[in-house]
Amino acid sequence: MVKEIEAHGLPVVHMCTVVPISLTVGANRIVPTVAIPYPLGDPSLSLDEEKALRRKLVRRALAALQTEISEQTVFNA
Repeated sequence: MVKEIEAHGLPVVHMCTVVPISLTVGANRIVPTVAIPYPLGDPSLSLDEEKALRRKLVRRALAALQTEISEQTVFNA
């Protein structure tokens, strides 16, 4: 689905927990997330810490959307 959307000129960020799968399916902008049961959170954190974690991941995804790329790129930091 990611590749089809990008084929129409819209950049897409694939946020995932298993980066090798995203690479295999051809996602171009990949943002690794936390864990399979909680991709965008961590129930062991306090509410404020979890909110900060989610905000960091979303900001990383927004930065990835704004980045020109020429090949598959994993945005770790």
